[in-house]
Amino acid sequence: MSPVNPLDPVHPVESHVDARARELARIIWDHLVLSGPLSQADVILALGCHDTRVAAHAARLWHEGWAPLVIVSGGRGKITSGWDETEARVFGRVVREHGVPEGALLLEETATNTGENITASRRLLEERGIAVERGILAAKPYMTRRALATAQRQWPGVGWSASAPELGFEAFGADERQFIELMVGDLQRMVVYAERGHQVPAPVPAAAWAAFEELARLGYDGHVIGRPVPPAGS
Repeated sequence: MSPVNPLDPVHPVESHVDARARELARIIWDHLVLSGPLSQADVILALGCHDTRVAAHAARLWHEGWAPLVIVSGGRGKITSGWDETEARVFGRVVREHGVPEGALLLEETATNTGENITASRRLLEERGIAVERGILAAKPYMTRRALATAQRQWPGVGWSASAPELGFEAFGADERQFIELMVGDLQRMVVYAERGHQVPAPVPAAAWAAFEELARLGYDGHVIGRPVPPAGS
């Protein structure tokens, strides 16, 4: 399967997502999206995924001079398992198309999840003798908070910040149901992965957790760990 961007906003919003689900999803979005000032860094780490707009954003950060090196990390994940190429190869091509030279780009092609994005990239850079004191995580908007919490656990001692393409909630309407299910899963992982030691603890507001529970009961549980919430009407 050739890589595509299934979140391209030119596609129509999925009609089977109702207003209540969107309302709840916005509550989760508001918590997961993290924004803040950036600092000069040693590396821009682009977290591989199915949305190539993240790669374009990493290239933009490089052109703006935030760091001299871009590393794109990703093998194949839950959404990209059918791609012909690794996420890193796809992202690498996009980054090069946006003007980042080969000498400023590294590919890490083994990671299958966010934690491995961090640990495998750390290992690659250490093998090359590249010291990192500060890093910028380039990710989807709704992955910024979890990516930062993961990096702080998996690569402590580095001053991390997170950055995402300037996209609003409405920009993810190509497959709106998948978008909501991914956010539901990410919100749950903020709690579960902190308990398992995969990321630093990051409190989840009661309203966001209630939105997670209701969306899971409504059937938006495709990426819920263990699917512990009974379906609506049970």
